[in-house]
Amino acid sequence: MKTLLTKRLILRNWSLNDAFDLFEYAKLPTVGPSAGWNPHQCIEESQVIIKRFIEQDDTWAIELKAEKKVIGSVGLHKRTDFSGRLVTELGYVLSTPYEGNGYMTEAVKAVIEHAFEELKVPLIKVYHFVGNAKSEAVIKRCGFQYDQQLIYKTVANGEKPSKSYHLSALEYIKLKGREL
Repeated sequence: MKTLLTKRLILRNWSLNDAFDLFEYAKLPTVGPSAGWNPHQCIEESQVIIKRFIEQDDTWAIELKAEKKVIGSVGLHKRTDFSGRLVTELGYVLSTPYEGNGYMTEAVKAVIEHAFEELKVPLIKVYHFVGNAKSEAVIKRCGFQYDQQLIYKTVANGEKPSKSYHLSALEYIKLKGREL
């Protein structure tokens, strides 16, 4: 995956050297369940996840330049949506202590630009659980349009009501003209 640079962040490939940083936030009870997975119980679990990230090559580590520390992840995943279509799905997670600083919005905007301008993706889908106001705010700030509410099956929480959004390449071009 191409490394993406923003003002404050480096979006880069994962390394096994990132295991401590991943475990530090993935063990928090507020992080995993908000993304549909259980908190990590040990650093070895984080190492397994990093190996999967490396193999699948679809998830960036979000490194905060000022601290040289991984504070989250953002990815573009090829998935089959609820209507059976193959789509590009955006997913992200941020360490709780770093919320409220605009880091995730900054990372998502960089990934969106890369997806539409370099990868030529026609459409990006994104979901959040109902009640996850922070994730919803990132989605809206990045220009995604609401689709529908649906039920999403998760590893951690079973079935949960979720909201679906999309952003097409054409919508992105229009937004970019107004400075996304």
